Amino acid sequence: MKVLVTGGAGFIGSAVCRHLVGTSGDFVVNVDCLTYAGTLTSLREIENNAQYSFERADIRDGEAMLEIMRRHDVDALMHLAAESHVDRSIDGPSQFIETNILGTFQLLNAALEYWRELPEDRQKSFRFHHISTDEVYGDLPFDSGLFTEQTPYAPSSPYSASKASSDHLARAWHETYGLPVVISNCSNNYGYYHFPEKLIPLVIINALEEKPLPVYGSGKNVRDWLFVEDHARALETVVKTGKPGESYNIGGNSEQQNIDVVEAVCALLDKRKPRASGRPYSDLITFVSDRPGHDRRYAIDASKIKTELGWEPLESFESGLAKTVDWYLANQWWWEPLRKERYSGDRLGSAKQAS
Repeated sequence: MKVLVTGGAGFIGSAVCRHLVGTSGDFVVNVDCLTYAGTLTSLREIENNAQYSFERADIRDGEAMLEIMRRHDVDALMHLAAESHVDRSIDGPSQFIETNILGTFQLLNAALEYWRELPEDRQKSFRFHHISTDEVYGDLPFDSGLFTEQTPYAPSSPYSASKASSDHLARAWHETYGLPVVISNCSNNYGYYHFPEKLIPLVIINALEEKPLPVYGSGKNVRDWLFVEDHARALETVVKTGKPGESYNIGGNSEQQNIDVVEAVCALLDKRKPRASGRPYSDLITFVSDRPGHDRRYAIDASKIKTELGWEPLESFESGLAKTVDWYLANQWWWEPLRKERYSGDRLGSAKQAS
């Protein structure tokens, strides 16, 4: 297949590109405008592969997106480009509205025009895969069940509200115009090439630099953790075998309290790279005031994608986290420039007023 991946220089997008090119042998067109969280260094292992092409473009430019689709004659589009950090959305939601909502609108319109130009047989096989998050479902009480594909949307943050909006747009373009859309909603990803502002890489790097390890509130908030390589396999499964008009929840079956995640990282680092002082890394844990609208729990029921499409995660949280810590220890060349040039480790998400 020829697959256009938006946001392919980001964390999940780059994993998808590497997987499709390196494992599945598909031709990938990576479209990214290279904002602060996008870096082509995440794609070095495939950058010279004949099955890979990079296009620097903004999804908000519908004409440019349509031209790229036509020039590469793509068979499917996987839409991962998004502003994705909750804390940044609290400080400055406008960019999230621009990219996640208006950008998705422009991309859907471009894809619809492109799809209508295709021969009938290729129209049937074409897919617009919209990749989203479990955060659109909102706060899940501790004594409740799991998020299913039927769970009503109740977003709590500007980020999750913008993703919920884009989900609704994608569904509407399927129902109204017939565009063959599939949607997936995933739990928290972790793994290789994760931007240093996110929890697990932030804890790893701060610990190595002997800086505080910030934990919001009491640290009891629960997330379901999904290894990014497992997610890439799931996304390939959805775009190639998912049914138009359907949505699929993707999770790792690994609910963890935030404080337990931080302590698990500390324990791994204690074994792999002990502190010069001999003290445990957990001494660096610092509880800070909670962020606004912090949902208590997310947890995914991934039984539909397992039953209907045959996917399930290969990594447990323990095995995936160990691989992740080892990768960051071995790949300072990747994260150190990002840390110095793009994110210092200062706290985000405490703004008193939206901008």
